[in-house]
This record gives sequence, structure tokens and C-alpha cells, in this order.
Amino acid sequence: MTKPTISRCPWGDTKDKIVQDYHDHEWGKLNLDDQYLYEMLVLELFQSGLSWSTILHKRENFRKAFKNFDIKQVALMADDDVSLLLQDKSIIRNQIKIRAAIKNARAISKVKEKYGSLAKYLQSFVPTQIVHHPETVDEVPASNEIAQEMTKQMKKDGFFFVGPVIIYSYLQGIGLINDHLESCAFKYNG
Repeated sequence: MTKPTISRCPWGDTKDKIVQDYHDHEWGKLNLDDQYLYEMLVLELFQSGLSWSTILHKRENFRKAFKNFDIKQVALMADDDVSLLLQDKSIIRNQIKIRAAIKNARAISKVKEKYGSLAKYLQSFVPTQIVHHPETVDEVPASNEIAQEMTKQMKKDGFFFVGPVIIYSYLQGIGLINDHLESCAFKYNG
């Protein structure tokens, strides 16, 4: 007996179980836990120029390297920690991205003082989930005005290595934007 075919967004329709699980259970699903929000920001910035599959397969290694994405602990990391991470073959050894992860933890600490949480800061830009459900992949934008405005403000607030494409992808990942295709069985997982 053949299993029924489940319709997914093309990038999630893969034999790669880790990518498929991420698509099916995480991407586009609203999650406003600050530690998760920081984790996803770090993963998105490391993904820049690489495949998402590469990042997802190294996710556990990133968790270990960045102290389980504990914002306070990462904010305290110093040059010695950067040097150790640059030797860690289990992650992406890019000094700019490593330093960005640390700088962003520090920036998050500051915005948490003002907004109470990273989630509330992000929701000052996107108060509720934006749902698109485009018909085709070609209709999914790489960025939008919200991501552009957020990027400008985030840079003013001390965030580093953030751009409109990274931020748009980040918003999709954490579920503030749900771009699952109309034909995707997981479009309402948010």
C-alpha cells in the first residue's frame, strides 16, 4: 500500500528528513520564545551564502557553540571565545558571522530592556502574523518593505549582519510571515 502524497512547498518536498521536518513543523509556525528567536536569527545570518540544509544539519553544533542560544551567556563571549569557535570544524567558521552572533546577543539584551522581550521588539514591526499563501514560488518575495524598515532600525539598535533578505527569511522562519504556498498541506501550521 502506497502512502498518500503530501503536498509541500517545493523546498520542503525533499528526501532530506531534517529539512522536511523543519518545513512541516517549524517554518511559518509562529514561535515568539526569545531564545528560539535568537537561535533563528543566528542560523539565518550563518545561512547567508550557504544552503539552508547545511545550516539545519549543523544546528545542534551551533547550539553547543553558542551556549544553547542563551542570550545572556553569548553576550558575554569575548575574543578568546571567538578564537575557539574559529577552530570548531562542526560549525561555519566565519569570523564576521561569529562576531555578529555575539553582537546581536548584546543588541537583544539592550532591546529587551526597552521592550521587555525580543518578541515584543519584533512585534513592534509586525504586530500579528502576515499570511500570504502565494500560488507559486515565484510569488514569494525575497524581501519586503517591513523587512527593509526593520533592517534599518535593527542596525540603529546595534544589530549586525542583518539585511532585508536575511530579515525577511527570518520573519518567515519564526512565523511572523507565513509564506507556505496555497497548495501546501502545512500552510495552516502557524
